[in-house]
Amino acid sequence: MLSIGTLAKRTGTKVQTIRYYEQIGLMPEPGRTEGGQRRYGEAGLDRLAFIRHARQLGFSLEAIRELLELSDSPERSCAEVDAVAQRQLREVEARITRLEALRAELRRMVAECDRDRVADCRVLEVLRDHEECLTDHGKATS
Repeated sequence: MLSIGTLAKRTGTKVQTIRYYEQIGLMPEPGRTEGGQRRYGEAGLDRLAFIRHARQLGFSLEAIRELLELSDSPERSCAEVDAVAQRQLREVEARITRLEALRAELRRMVAECDRDRVADCRVLEVLRDHEECLTDHGKATS
């Protein structure tokens, strides 16, 4: 049996995060010692490692909850798991597209800067141009 501190160290997860996962139901309530200390077995270690890896891949907590529910039901179709992964892939690809556009804009700003005086700074000029903050759909970006 593992203490919460040992579980945290073994998975690279903060103790507060483990407690939060318990509060929101991603991690089951652990057994406790007579003194009230949490104790985790291998199943808790495996589940937390699963959650941590899914977070590293960018899955939301709700998507992780869905994946855990699916993994707890081995008779369900793997296609359901695949659908969650496909959704995450689409989100990552959209994020990459936005980041590539951001990189291009930043490169343009830096390339247009003549590095002379702040009063003539192209980077500051672009940042002050609020019209540049509008997307093709007329909505402000953040």
